[in-house]
Amino acid sequence: MKLPSLKIGNFTAPFPLIQGGMSIRVSTSALAAPVASCGGIGVIGGSAIPEEELEADIRKAKSMTDGIVAVNIMYAMKNFTNMVKCSIKSGVDMIITGAGFSRDIFKIGKEYNVPIVMIVSSPTLAKLSEKLGAAAIIVEASEAGGHLGTDKPLREIFPPIRDVVKKIPLIAAGGITNGYEMAEMMDQYGADGIQIASRFVLSEECDVSDEFKQAYLDAEKEDIVLTSSPVGMPGRAIATPFVASKNEGGDFSTKKCAHACLKKCDHHYCISERLMASREGNVEEGLVFAGANTYKMKSILPVAEIFKMFKEQAESVYKEGKGFAQPA
Repeated sequence: MKLPSLKIGNFTAPFPLIQGGMSIRVSTSALAAPVASCGGIGVIGGSAIPEEELEADIRKAKSMTDGIVAVNIMYAMKNFTNMVKCSIKSGVDMIITGAGFSRDIFKIGKEYNVPIVMIVSSPTLAKLSEKLGAAAIIVEASEAGGHLGTDKPLREIFPPIRDVVKKIPLIAAGGITNGYEMAEMMDQYGADGIQIASRFVLSEECDVSDEFKQAYLDAEKEDIVLTSSPVGMPGRAIATPFVASKNEGGDFSTKKCAHACLKKCDHHYCISERLMASREGNVEEGLVFAGANTYKMKSILPVAEIFKMFKEQAESVYKEGKGFAQPA
């Protein structure tokens, strides 16, 4: 059965898939635009990059596609509000945010008529987000890569959130690697769509270093671990030499910060520098965020092929979703 489209605010994605917004410079226009052109929602990771760079990248993505382009900005960023407003000024279609909770973001979204999509991991925040005006909610579970808001798996936390979110689309995120799992979440759990990130790192269009992608290809199940983050949340990453040493008690603390990017930072290492190191190829000293099921993926494919695979697999088993009944 054909999968339904995904309507968020005034935008309709023909294919109900959101590409996760990965910072720093992991998901840029080079990835977001092809995703949008394939019918999904392409997302630029907007955290911890200069405002001028984000504005330029959004404009570049919008010039490359007629599809939907969003930006993901962590609430934990010190310049969160400015980044949101500069994204809107640059013509982004929607804002996705998590790693903290902002009430003011909904006022900004309403003022500029831009849909706000909240990433949550609990029924309480999901219900509050819907009440305050979220256009959609992403339920992100412990299997996700990067910063985590819960230690519980997707299939455990999704049903109670589905029970309280009645009026807006609910998106499943965390550990989804193929179309069969996509259909499962939509058909059996009532998701209106999915968000995936790690699968898109292993795309030809993702412009991280070859070493970054090779770390994904080489990763086995036991190589994907939890580690601490200066953001104040645990993060899921590949056990690079840096992460392994950090988890064993290594001291990488910094007294002075050249970036000052976070509202609150405990300075036990500089996350911006570590993320950029791996993105540019220094995996040994870098932080490589990755989902729990990254080890299952062993091929680099064009974005269009990833969409084809998900579509064929999902529609071969999908029956009928139980989620929010969206207008045609």
